[in-house]
Amino acid sequence: MRIIGHGVDLVENARIAALVDAHGAAFLERVFTPAERAYAEAGKRRRIERYAARFAAKEAVLKALGTGWRDGIAWRDVEILKMPSGEPRILLGGRCAQVAEELGVADWRASLSHTDLYAMASAIAFGPTASSASL
Repeated sequence: MRIIGHGVDLVENARIAALVDAHGAAFLERVFTPAERAYAEAGKRRRIERYAARFAAKEAVLKALGTGWRDGIAWRDVEILKMPSGEPRILLGGRCAQVAEELGVADWRASLSHTDLYAMASAIAFGPTASSASL
Protein backbone atom coordinates (compact mmCIF):
# COMPACT_ATOMS: atom_id res chain seq x y z
CA MET A 1 0.00 0.00 0.00
CA ARG A 2 1.15 3.52 -0.71
CA ILE A 3 0.16 6.64 1.19
CA ILE A 4 -2.09 8.92 -0.82
CA GLY A 5 -2.52 11.52 1.89
CA HIS A 6 -2.20 12.23 5.59
CA GLY A 7 -4.27 14.72 7.56
CA VAL A 8 -4.07 15.87 11.18
CA ASP A 9 -6.41 18.14 13.10
CA LEU A 10 -6.57 19.55 16.62
CA VAL A 11 -9.79 20.94 18.10
CA GLU A 12 -10.45 22.79 21.34
CA ASN A 13 -13.23 20.95 23.15
CA ALA A 14 -14.59 24.31 24.33
CA ARG A 15 -15.21 25.27 20.68
CA ILE A 16 -17.39 22.20 20.15
CA ALA A 17 -19.15 22.76 23.48
CA ALA A 18 -19.93 26.35 22.44
CA LEU A 19 -21.38 25.17 19.10
CA VAL A 20 -23.52 22.56 20.87
CA ASP A 21 -24.70 25.15 23.40
CA ALA A 22 -25.49 27.73 20.70
CA HIS A 23 -27.09 25.47 18.09
CA GLY A 24 -28.03 22.25 19.90
CA ALA A 25 -29.52 19.43 17.87
CA ALA A 26 -29.34 21.43 14.62
CA PHE A 27 -25.54 21.50 14.82
CA LEU A 28 -25.24 17.87 15.92
CA GLU A 29 -27.56 16.60 13.18
CA ARG A 30 -25.82 18.63 10.47
CA VAL A 31 -22.30 17.48 11.40
CA PHE A 32 -22.64 13.99 12.90
CA THR A 33 -24.32 10.81 11.64
CA PRO A 34 -26.87 9.00 13.82
CA ALA A 35 -24.25 6.38 14.75
CA GLU A 36 -21.73 9.07 15.75
CA ARG A 37 -24.35 10.85 17.87
CA ALA A 38 -25.38 7.59 19.56
CA TYR A 39 -21.76 6.82 20.46
CA ALA A 40 -21.10 10.32 21.83
CA GLU A 41 -24.34 10.45 23.80
CA ALA A 42 -23.68 7.03 25.36
CA GLY A 43 -20.66 8.50 27.13
CA LYS A 44 -22.29 11.38 29.00
CA ARG A 45 -19.16 12.11 31.03
CA ARG A 46 -17.03 12.44 27.88
CA ARG A 47 -19.78 13.54 25.47
CA ILE A 48 -18.11 16.73 24.22
CA GLU A 49 -14.71 15.06 23.94
CA ARG A 50 -16.23 12.30 21.80
CA TYR A 51 -17.90 14.83 19.51
CA ALA A 52 -14.70 16.90 19.31
CA ALA A 53 -12.57 13.87 18.40
CA ARG A 54 -14.95 12.94 15.59
CA PHE A 55 -15.03 16.56 14.40
CA ALA A 56 -11.21 16.54 14.27
CA ALA A 57 -11.24 13.20 12.45
CA LYS A 58 -13.60 14.52 9.77
CA GLU A 59 -11.26 17.48 9.24
CA ALA A 60 -8.24 15.15 9.12
CA VAL A 61 -9.90 12.97 6.47
CA LEU A 62 -10.52 15.95 4.20
CA LYS A 63 -6.96 17.15 4.70
CA ALA A 64 -5.75 13.68 3.69
CA LEU A 65 -7.88 13.92 0.55
CA GLY A 66 -6.69 17.48 -0.11
CA THR A 67 -10.22 18.77 -0.61
CA GLY A 68 -11.44 20.72 2.38
CA TRP A 69 -15.18 21.35 2.68
CA ARG A 70 -15.96 22.23 -0.93
CA ASP A 71 -17.26 20.69 -4.13
CA GLY A 72 -20.42 19.41 -2.49
CA ILE A 73 -18.78 17.53 0.37
CA ALA A 74 -21.00 17.47 3.46
CA TRP A 75 -20.03 16.87 7.08
CA ARG A 76 -21.95 13.62 7.22
CA ASP A 77 -20.17 12.32 4.10
CA VAL A 78 -17.43 11.34 6.57
CA GLU A 79 -18.44 8.95 9.34
CA ILE A 80 -16.14 7.91 12.18
CA LEU A 81 -17.17 4.71 13.94
CA LYS A 82 -15.58 2.87 16.85
CA MET A 83 -14.99 -0.81 16.14
CA PRO A 84 -15.34 -3.44 18.91
CA SER A 85 -11.52 -3.53 19.03
CA GLY A 86 -11.51 0.20 19.85
CA GLU A 87 -10.03 1.08 16.46
CA PRO A 88 -11.67 4.01 14.66
CA ARG A 89 -13.20 3.15 11.29
CA ILE A 90 -13.66 5.73 8.53
CA LEU A 91 -16.68 5.35 6.26
CA LEU A 92 -17.26 7.70 3.35
CA GLY A 93 -20.41 8.53 1.46
CA GLY A 94 -21.69 11.02 -1.09
CA ARG A 95 -19.24 13.31 -2.84
CA CYS A 96 -16.46 12.46 -0.39
CA ALA A 97 -16.58 8.79 -1.41
CA GLN A 98 -16.40 9.85 -5.07
CA VAL A 99 -13.30 11.97 -4.44
CA ALA A 100 -11.61 9.13 -2.53
CA GLU A 101 -12.36 6.72 -5.37
CA GLU A 102 -11.00 9.18 -7.96
CA LEU A 103 -7.77 9.43 -5.94
CA GLY A 104 -7.51 5.65 -5.66
CA VAL A 105 -8.03 5.40 -1.89
CA ALA A 106 -8.38 1.73 -0.96
CA ASP A 107 -8.09 1.88 2.84
CA TRP A 108 -7.83 4.22 5.80
CA ARG A 109 -6.09 4.28 9.16
CA ALA A 110 -7.04 6.76 11.84
CA SER A 111 -6.09 7.66 15.37
CA LEU A 112 -8.20 9.81 17.70
CA SER A 113 -7.32 11.10 21.15
CA HIS A 114 -8.70 13.62 23.60
CA THR A 115 -8.01 15.27 26.91
CA ASP A 116 -10.22 17.57 28.95
CA LEU A 117 -9.15 20.51 26.75
CA TYR A 118 -8.35 19.18 23.28
CA ALA A 119 -9.22 16.47 20.79
CA MET A 120 -6.95 15.43 17.94
CA ALA A 121 -7.12 13.06 15.03
CA SER A 122 -4.85 11.74 12.34
CA ALA A 123 -6.11 10.08 9.15
CA ILE A 124 -4.01 8.31 6.53
CA ALA A 125 -5.42 7.41 3.11
CA PHE A 126 -3.83 4.39 1.44
CA GLY A 127 -3.91 3.27 -2.17
CA PRO A 128 -2.55 0.17 -3.84
CA THR A 129 1.14 -0.01 -4.67
CA ALA A 130 2.05 0.37 -8.32
CA SER A 131 2.68 -3.36 -8.69
CA SER A 132 -0.58 -4.43 -7.02
CA ALA A 133 -2.59 -1.85 -8.97
CA SER A 134 -1.62 -3.51 -12.25
CA LEU A 135 -2.62 -7.03 -11.17
